[in-house]
Amino acid sequence: MDFDATDDQKVLLEASARFIQQAYPLGRVRERAYRDVACAADYRRQAGELGWFSMLVPEDLGGGNVSGNGVLDAALIGYKRGAMLQPAPFAGTNIVAYALSAAGSQEQREKVLPALMSGQASASWAISPPAGHTMESSVTAEFKGGAYRLSGCKTFVQDVDEFCWLLVAAATDDGVSQFLVPPGTPAVTVAALDSLDISRQFAEVRFEGAQLPPTALVGTAGKASGLLARQCAIAAVLTVAESVGAMDHEFEMTLQYAKDRIAFGRPIGSFQAIKHLLADMSLSLEMSKAIAVAAAKSLGTDDGYGLEAASMAKAFVGEAGVELAQNCFQIFGGIGFTWEHDQHLYLRRLTTDAALFGDPAWHRERLCQLSNL
Repeated sequence: MDFDATDDQKVLLEASARFIQQAYPLGRVRERAYRDVACAADYRRQAGELGWFSMLVPEDLGGGNVSGNGVLDAALIGYKRGAMLQPAPFAGTNIVAYALSAAGSQEQREKVLPALMSGQASASWAISPPAGHTMESSVTAEFKGGAYRLSGCKTFVQDVDEFCWLLVAAATDDGVSQFLVPPGTPAVTVAALDSLDISRQFAEVRFEGAQLPPTALVGTAGKASGLLARQCAIAAVLTVAESVGAMDHEFEMTLQYAKDRIAFGRPIGSFQAIKHLLADMSLSLEMSKAIAVAAAKSLGTDDGYGLEAASMAKAFVGEAGVELAQNCFQIFGGIGFTWEHDQHLYLRRLTTDAALFGDPAWHRERLCQLSNL
């Protein structure tokens, strides 16, 4: 993105871009290769070696970042991921790793956290409730007989497989609590969902009286609201970064087409209507880049405005990304509507990103709440 990256950040970006091109280019995205368990495991392991899942974890717990601002470094990785429509719950795994490093028990930090950072295990954040519920109210946790009994449903959960840990927010008698659910926990049902975005997998996770020991708590029972708010902000920033990467790649693809496509003896990019549309798209893209970087810097440095900046970025980019993709369709014309062209893959990703971890309307309301309006 357009900012003064440090030498270390440039190395991280270059290494991430090489890995993506070698391990999961757009051809593999079309094949949906990540659905293969072996492919997914190998992809996570290589990503873990690059530090993709350790940027939000302190050094004393085995993590670390390259610039002192882990949120910004993770956002830069997200930008490269979005450009090539990468799979895997990148934001979700980073959120779980962050939550464990911030509030997890010693056992969780020693046994689960290293596996997540290395890519040996995957994790996803089960946060989205069915329509009409708040984030925590769709799942309840009742403490009885020395165990917590979880009941309820979370939807829009990304890339859940048999090796996936789940971080779940639930309402308890004491308030909002978070639980780390191990893979294969009985009475946890995963139902695959049809998704507009075919480059990723989403599922509905139902908790049908799943029993968890007190050691599954992340942090103190009933005291998760503050941590949950920061997790939402981080998820928003990382999703925005991926969206901006997708927007940037799609705009460059469209701009090149406008230069190459000849109509009436001239490149279509020379026509006034196309030039104006491209100029508007370029402005929207640069504004999206700016607000994404600003939100990541603010949240990563704890300057007191990070939560607000994250919601501003998610609301703005969520709408700008979908609009840019629709405008690209206008320039590509009929070829952009074909299955063989990559355009539809970017529209699918940007539309889904706009809804993931809170749509623009939700974040505008969230911003009003944070500002006491």
